[in-house]
Amino acid sequence: MPLRSTASASLLLLTLATGAVNAIGFMALGGVFTSVMTANLGLLGLAAGGGRAALAGHAAVAIAGFAAGVPIGGRLAATEGGSRWAGVRGALAAELLILCGITAAWAALDGRPGGTGRLVLLAAAAVAMGCQSGTVQVGAPPGTSTTYLTGAITGVLSELARTGAFRARTALVIAMLPLGAALGGLLVTRAREAAPAAPALLVGAALALSWRGAAPSWRETPRAHRAGEPRESPET
Repeated sequence: MPLRSTASASLLLLTLATGAVNAIGFMALGGVFTSVMTANLGLLGLAAGGGRAALAGHAAVAIAGFAAGVPIGGRLAATEGGSRWAGVRGALAAELLILCGITAAWAALDGRPGGTGRLVLLAAAAVAMGCQSGTVQVGAPPGTSTTYLTGAITGVLSELARTGAFRARTALVIAMLPLGAALGGLLVTRAREAAPAAPALLVGAALALSWRGAAPSWRETPRAHRAGEPRESPET
């Protein structure tokens, strides 16, 4: 489809950012994730059963922040402004604004937030990831995600087993998450004060690509299926 490579690049950038934010959250903001709510729900139950109040509190904050961010991103992305995709760009801009705020606050705390500051930054990071999730839910084909990928992994393996078709683009998106996490972990370890700047730059790059026409092609109508060809899933 037109501009498919540019559209895919924007989704890859968002997934890289997700991996980095999750790594920063896990390593420096309380040992929980900012976008993987299945894991956080498990951590919440584990902490509650084990009497680990601090971990339970961090998991609850992350879950609440993500839940607050999803409708923000979804509502903004569904808003039609001067063009059909003004809402998607607005939602990405909102996520970028949150990440820039996190970067500024992180720097003010010398990259070592604690107590209330840690909880506030964790909540903000989870809101940003929820916002991204809501944006992609509205702006991308059904089944696409850049923040939680269990379904994508299941889809790739299931279709490979059933039809022999390999979703290369989806597999590439999946690969971006651990790469982003590696980047985030490296920055927390080696350049701690600058760590949150990386996901902010990645989301900024995705937003910039959307102005070159990437966002509209997220939902481009698939080409007609030809006899004998495997059907491509809409998932990216």
